[in-house]
Amino acid sequence: MSESMSDSAPRAVKKSEGGIGETIIVILQALAIALVVRTFLFQPFNIPSGSMIPTLEIGDYLFVSKYSYGYSRYSFPFGFPPFQGRIFSSPPKRGDVVVFKLPRDNETDYIKRVIGLPGDKIEMKKGRLYINDEMVQREAIEKDVTEDLYGHVGPVPTYIETLPNGVKHKIIEIQGDDGFNDNAGPFLVPPGHYFMMGDNRDNSTDSRVPQDQGGVGYVPLENVEGRAELIFFSVGDGAAAWEFWRWPWTLRLKRMFHTVR
Repeated sequence: MSESMSDSAPRAVKKSEGGIGETIIVILQALAIALVVRTFLFQPFNIPSGSMIPTLEIGDYLFVSKYSYGYSRYSFPFGFPPFQGRIFSSPPKRGDVVVFKLPRDNETDYIKRVIGLPGDKIEMKKGRLYINDEMVQREAIEKDVTEDLYGHVGPVPTYIETLPNGVKHKIIEIQGDDGFNDNAGPFLVPPGHYFMMGDNRDNSTDSRVPQDQGGVGYVPLENVEGRAELIFFSVGDGAAAWEFWRWPWTLRLKRMFHTVR
């Protein structure tokens, strides 16, 4: 009996040690896979401001595809390795919703819609968008309800805008066609740069505001991090995603698993 117990004890210890080692290996493998996915494939991103309402709302969490436009140093954590240019490059298309590093500090993440391509002439006249001297078509639709510049919630003018390549998306004009940036330009987009605008046209600091005035200005292709693809989570009422005890009231289920257009 005692001999049997002494034989079984070492086996139990060995099995326990093997289990711990295997668990550590699995954890390290999971972390490595997560790092590869985060660096080369998809990066989670949350919406901190209302500049892209109604397409994206504060509290939306999305996946941004890192591979859509190739890779620059801003595609990698901490900008390392610090190489110049872009590899496996594919240019953004007009109408894409993209995440990019703000050109004046190369650190802050912004998300806007690509409106102007290299060589384009962009202009705003009385709230209407002109691309290469052609007024972009828009169609009034049922008004969205959102917060205006003074914190009042109510219906705001809402439109479907159709870009020259056929991309359709919603915009809002919370100040009508007389907002601060509703008369701006003309802007001539330099080679290798893009002109970005928010869908919340009267509440978006974007390429209509030059960098030396605290705006975005033209965005170099190198600063583009990826394309917004999918809303995978969404919370409202100013709740944080980790406040799970508030989910019964704050989760916006209708916004989840919607592609970004």
